[in-house]
Amino acid sequence: MKLVILDRDGVINEDSDDYIKSVSEWQPVPGSIEAIARLTQAGWRVFVATNQSGVGRGMMDFDALFAIHDRMQRACAELGGRIDGIEFAPEHPDHATVMRKPNPGMLQDLARRLQLQLDGVPFVGDSISDVEAAQASGATPILVRSGKGRRTETEHCLDGVAVYDDLAQFVSTWLAA
Repeated sequence: MKLVILDRDGVINEDSDDYIKSVSEWQPVPGSIEAIARLTQAGWRVFVATNQSGVGRGMMDFDALFAIHDRMQRACAELGGRIDGIEFAPEHPDHATVMRKPNPGMLQDLARRLQLQLDGVPFVGDSISDVEAAQASGATPILVRSGKGRRTETEHCLDGVAVYDDLAQFVSTWLAA
């Protein structure tokens, strides 16, 4: 199975220090939805693994989160793409479980449900917690400079981690390989 896992905020959609709390605040990173469509059309299954502490912080409820995810999935479908599943960790960072990145729980849960190992599976993120979760789960960490990625790149040692400007550049390179 050809599989890729994506973080959401900063990779698929623009990120905000104030959190993405509603459909009206959700804006795709330029080229990201087209990149997901290209992956889908090339036979890749696309999953999302995202921390969503806005729920645990009381800034939004599950209905708002699901409405955002529905909008994201519809945007992909409009271009012939598909997100096959979304894993999310809604808890507040002060009450983090193994599911919240940088812990590998979301990725391990996905691997269990799909009955596969994550060795060689790219996990594309924009933060050090994404890189650490990928490494802890056996997935291949990929950093994009969109979202918080530029800051992550300058503030952390990323030896062995491939870095791309954004999801569109990663997908173009990945599909050409």
